[in-house]
Amino acid sequence: MITTVGVLGCGLMGSGIAQTAAAAGFTTVVRDVNDALLDRGRAGITKSLDRLTEKGKLHPGIRDSALQRLSFTTDVSALRDCGLVIEAVTEDLALKNALWRELDGLCPAATIFASNTSSLTIGEMAAATSRADRFVGLHFFNPVPLMPLVEVVRAVTTSRETFERTTDFARRLGKEPIAARDSSGFIVNLLLVPFLLDAVRALERGIASAADIDRGMQLGCGHPMGPLTLLDFIGLDTVVRIAEIMFDEYREPRYAPPPLLRRMVVAGLHGRKSGRGFYDYAANPPVPVDLGL
Repeated sequence: MITTVGVLGCGLMGSGIAQTAAAAGFTTVVRDVNDALLDRGRAGITKSLDRLTEKGKLHPGIRDSALQRLSFTTDVSALRDCGLVIEAVTEDLALKNALWRELDGLCPAATIFASNTSSLTIGEMAAATSRADRFVGLHFFNPVPLMPLVEVVRAVTTSRETFERTTDFARRLGKEPIAARDSSGFIVNLLLVPFLLDAVRALERGIASAADIDRGMQLGCGHPMGPLTLLDFIGLDTVVRIAEIMFDEYREPRYAPPPLLRRMVVAGLHGRKSGRGFYDYAANPPVPVDLGL
């Protein structure tokens, strides 16, 4: 049974996964490339746990024990004794595979490797290791501590035992796992990304304003936020990178990033994290940005 979890990457997704694992009772080791990133991740986890505790969604004892179960390191070899290693670094196949090759030589044969990738195929990473049968996808959703879904992705080489053990692990986290085949985008992004890109195309073609596109999908389809607001939340640069990966995989025009989206990323309009995207977040409430359309 998995008792110790390693997490590669202490960004938004990695820190969320680490927090969730530690709160669920797993000893959790988080690795990133420098202390500044680790300190930021640790602070984010502490703030998130404090917020959940203040809202009565988490018992103070669980908050304290979760922090005690967490350790942070810049040393990849500190993950060698983990029963499961989850990778949550940038969507860069070469970077991911370099880490997997290093870990493959460090970890025991029984250690399961899992990637939180949202668009790359699991098979491309599994092939870089000597444990393709113990390699699986575990795709969490942001914010990880609150979102109940995990896509468990089985590559053509993933053993049934590995798939079942990681599915059980997701349930032990308190998540709802769904099974997906190893196809770029899996289930959610396979359907979501074309929808988001179509919203950009609608704006680009002058079909409606950003505010009306978002309001239409909220009020007409019951979405909690409109597609352009969601794009800003995810990060426009992140969406372009995901869309390019999916377009390379499928060669279907619906996955190609629209020119407007590319121009916005080049201009530094990345959404909430940069302060401006389809909306200007310096205003309260945010107002649509004049994109010269």
